[in-house]
Amino acid sequence: MRITAIRETATPINSTLRNAVFDFSEMTTSVVAVITDVIRDGRPLAGFAFNSTGRYACGAQMRERFIPRILKAQPESLLDATGDNLDPEKILACMMQREKPGGHTERSVAIGTIEVAVWDAVAKIAGKPLHAVLAEKYHGGKVSDEVQCYVGGGWYAPGKGLKELQDEIRARLDQGYTTMKIKVGGASIPEDIKRVEAGLAVVGSSDRLAVDANAGFNRARALSYAQALQPYRLRWFEEPTDPLDYALLADVASIYDAPIGTGENLFSTQDIENLVRFGGLREDRDIIQIDVPQSYGIVQFSRTLEMLQRHGWSRSSVFPHGGNQMTLAIVGGFGLGGCEAYPGVFGIFAGFADDAKVENGWLKLPDRPGIGFEAQNALYAVMREMV
Repeated sequence: MRITAIRETATPINSTLRNAVFDFSEMTTSVVAVITDVIRDGRPLAGFAFNSTGRYACGAQMRERFIPRILKAQPESLLDATGDNLDPEKILACMMQREKPGGHTERSVAIGTIEVAVWDAVAKIAGKPLHAVLAEKYHGGKVSDEVQCYVGGGWYAPGKGLKELQDEIRARLDQGYTTMKIKVGGASIPEDIKRVEAGLAVVGSSDRLAVDANAGFNRARALSYAQALQPYRLRWFEEPTDPLDYALLADVASIYDAPIGTGENLFSTQDIENLVRFGGLREDRDIIQIDVPQSYGIVQFSRTLEMLQRHGWSRSSVFPHGGNQMTLAIVGGFGLGGCEAYPGVFGIFAGFADDAKVENGWLKLPDRPGIGFEAQNALYAVMREMV
């Protein structure tokens, strides 16, 4: 068997949402199809992925370097030991040929998106859900039936006041979610504290509300927000500093003893290791939020997870960024802390299977082969046209 083609298309997110730093009005994402010579139901079997949300489409790097390297390789050099399936680790190594160390963001998103699409193909060829394939390889065969999900929401929008924020949170609770994350930093501290108090009035408990500053604070603002939020003991305070300012993050952690979440804008094992070594984080409470498709993919994530465990971090401390089917499979397969969800935002790229149902904050994992994009009709319509 072999890969016959890899295709990418850039698709707009089509969102006007805003956080503390930017809006999504120009945001695009790369949709990738890895097409094989395996025939199922009269069509070539293909694996799919997209590069999550928050980073723009990256097809230029794919077409210039990474796709040609895969297609030029001897097909048998990319197969597993059985010869009956693809080997994502070998394909990752193939893409990384002649790449200089460092400068991870320039390539990590492009490589990771292709690699996750390869995993979708691997699971489909095996006839198993991706979460089951990952559990067998990386979690001692411990296959989960469901994962805990929280909502990433509470965005700033024109005309959205406290009432509208509370209405949004109530709608998510009615959908079966129990924990909500809202944005901070896009208003003044007093205004944001009112937003926090309005959210708490709906969710009813501080451990059911998190806040996200989207790495938008300078030193003075980060420390001021930490002091203002400290009395509320929220589920976590996310990205209070620039992702690479480990010294400032350590200073925030020194005055903010409730949980902190960060990591979605770090794209390598080395950067995450520096985060836990120098960022002042506490493995007994803080949250690591790697975005797997943006960080070289699943194989490299497994290496990052091994590194975290060597530093005393548990799998339950990892809540990957990205509310989508890819993250759902990764959380279930590796036995991680929980999955983000984006109900009602980011158009076709948000959410899970069309028939997915959240109950008391938990979502049952699908039994469809692969990642399960085929159960997201609007998204799969785009993917299917690529094969």
